[in-house]
Amino acid sequence: MTPQEMEKRIVRYGDLKPCRTAFIDAHTPGSNQKENFTIIGAGVSEAADQHVHIRETPGFNIGAAGQPPKCRNSLHSHRTAEVFFVLKGRWRFFWGRWGKAGEVTLEEGDIFNIPTGIFRGFENIGTDYGMIMAILGGNDAGGGVIWAPQVITDAKDHGLVLGANGRLYDTKKGQSLPEGVKPMPLLTDEQLAAYPEVPVDKVIPGYVARYWDMMALAAKQPVKVIGPDALLRDRPGFEVDFVTRGSLPDSPYSTPRHEVLMPVRGHWRLSWQGGETTLNPGDTCAVPPGLPHALAPSMTGEASCYRIRNTDDPAGPTWRPN
Repeated sequence: MTPQEMEKRIVRYGDLKPCRTAFIDAHTPGSNQKENFTIIGAGVSEAADQHVHIRETPGFNIGAAGQPPKCRNSLHSHRTAEVFFVLKGRWRFFWGRWGKAGEVTLEEGDIFNIPTGIFRGFENIGTDYGMIMAILGGNDAGGGVIWAPQVITDAKDHGLVLGANGRLYDTKKGQSLPEGVKPMPLLTDEQLAAYPEVPVDKVIPGYVARYWDMMALAAKQPVKVIGPDALLRDRPGFEVDFVTRGSLPDSPYSTPRHEVLMPVRGHWRLSWQGGETTLNPGDTCAVPPGLPHALAPSMTGEASCYRIRNTDDPAGPTWRPN
């Protein structure tokens, strides 16, 4: 593989193209400054003009959300995994029908495997523009977002209508639902009863991993973060490892799986027969199956990286072992 071929499989942080009208709450005050990024796969964006950097999916999607301070993402749910790690800033994640069942604050490098079947939202509570990176289960990312009813109702008051086809229409721009397309129906009370109000002590221990805890564990080998025998036990169709200086062998390795590398801190040298490149925080690299490659920090100092691989497990609801 030539360096030029590999570069096509890398999305650089500085090249990310945002969409500011990706979701139903794009005009709702408090949420109208957020930016959505689809890095690998089309994600769950509801905007027809969302830019997709790499369309080929490895069994999961990679995306990101960027938000200024005090900007929030509205309450929604997913049918497959939604995993976030904080790249920049300080974030509050909250959940429940009205967002009051529980909350947790995540710092840079922390990771949260949010259980399926609960409404969730998040807010940048830092002092600067923040960025969180996302892994969504399944090639189609679960088929879209399920919104809490009040989100759709509030959005209509600000000119946005979501069609049952999963597409947004902006009445302020003169758009209307196409002929034959009905509005997205609101969840009924019976359907809402299936979304539990999960207390904090049922979410935090098994679904959140802290950056500095993982740094301590990864001194000599990768830390299994998400998987059937990992810190966060789940089988969402992918596994997540955390690596740092000394975690990986010096000699090249290969895997029959797709492997996505997402540096958190430091500069990483990725080398393979045919070339080498440097990966920086916020970059996303899709290494093809079977390619022998080596990954190591290229400078002294703090270095950390998330590594995601597809598995044979089907994407679906959060796995809850007996």
